[in-house]
Amino acid sequence: MKTFLLLFSAVAVTWALPSKPSRLPKCGYESCTQPREGVLNIHIVPHTHDDVGWLKTVDQYYYGNRNNIQKAGVQYIIDSVIKELWEDPARRFIYVESAFLSKWWYEQTEETQAKVRTLVEEGRLKFIGGAWSMNDEAATYYQSTIDQFTLGLSFLNRTFGECGRPRIGWQIDPFGHSRELASLLAGMGYDGLFLGRIDYRDKLARMEGRTMEFIWRGDDSLGKQSDIFTGILYNRYSPPPGFCFDILCSDEPIVDDPSSPDYNVDRRVSEFISIAKDMSKAYSTNNLLVTMGEDFQYQLANMWFKNLDKLIKSMLFSSART
Repeated sequence: MKTFLLLFSAVAVTWALPSKPSRLPKCGYESCTQPREGVLNIHIVPHTHDDVGWLKTVDQYYYGNRNNIQKAGVQYIIDSVIKELWEDPARRFIYVESAFLSKWWYEQTEETQAKVRTLVEEGRLKFIGGAWSMNDEAATYYQSTIDQFTLGLSFLNRTFGECGRPRIGWQIDPFGHSRELASLLAGMGYDGLFLGRIDYRDKLARMEGRTMEFIWRGDDSLGKQSDIFTGILYNRYSPPPGFCFDILCSDEPIVDDPSSPDYNVDRRVSEFISIAKDMSKAYSTNNLLVTMGEDFQYQLANMWFKNLDKLIKSMLFSSART
């Protein structure tokens, strides 16, 4: 009996393909692969978190300057991800911060821009959040939040049309969350919201009660109009321990050559399944979102995708044998 199904997802709401598609999908929910009953559906979500200013200025982050402060160059991240997505139609990626994307976009040739539009139209590159930045929720006035969402979403709409419309809020790094933002996202037509940081006591209680996913009512006076599905990510927004395949990480890669003395596929698959099963105990459904990425990762996207491809292939083979 099969006990799991690994899905290569582009977003938190099942844009998933377990293998190369027989036909190219459409954007939006039409590109979704439906989860299956009776198995644990593991949704692999490749992503990068690119702060629009933190330890360096926006341009220093974009161009990769002052790497003695932090090794980060967003232009290389987007370059690398687009290249890897274009080479394999089974791969998926989400991108969040419109400030960096717009800066990169206007530097590209018409040929590159056409490729990116194709990736978006086929549901292989999805925009999540989509605001100019991932805004703070405690000190930011609501009007400023609306303005910066307007700026980012206008760019996506102008550039990619309906296929560029984000449907999921992605507030994975703010230090605290507000009902007002949940209400604003619901009012803007978002279907879901995912959080990374919450109080550790709240998180422990939710994990024990399997309430890491819930419907959040942002405004009692608005009622259901302000309701939004909300999920709390298990690892904040990091990969599972031991499964970071970025150039900035030192975790063990997937070695699938049986003749190699470092062959480790069976052990690594077993480790991943064990971690996934433990994670799933905190959720009430048979769908598990596993984030694969971190701060300013995917500057060499081939490292991530090559290992994820091997992990998915090995998991599918293992599933077929059970």
